[in-house]
Amino acid sequence: MQMRPLPQTPAAPQLAGPALRAFFRLADAWKLRIADQRRLLGDPPESTFYKWKRQQDGALGRDTLERISYLLGIWKDLQILFPDPAQADAWLHKPNRAPLFGGHSALERMLSGNVADLYVVRQYLDAQRGWN
Repeated sequence: MQMRPLPQTPAAPQLAGPALRAFFRLADAWKLRIADQRRLLGDPPESTFYKWKRQQDGALGRDTLERISYLLGIWKDLQILFPDPAQADAWLHKPNRAPLFGGHSALERMLSGNVADLYVVRQYLDAQRGWN
């Protein structure tokens, strides 16, 4: 018996525009490549990604909205932990000796494609700010 994936239930339509606008601002601040942006959003088809980027709106599945939510939480945590916005944005790209990252950057961990890795990075940063 072959298992079919569950259909992507659309997220609340009123959240899509603000979520995408916030994501693309965050992607600019973090200087993310297009391939990395797509990966963090869950690998949407290229045409869908560019439509979202152009229109800053569109139908989002729950998975994509969850991903954006974790990313915004990570951004917020970094802004709290590092008073200098440039330092906060750069942290994501720097190698990290914490066991969670094994010498790789947080961004490398987040680019695995698993939403769970976004969650883990968010949880790590929440703990660093004493908010767990």
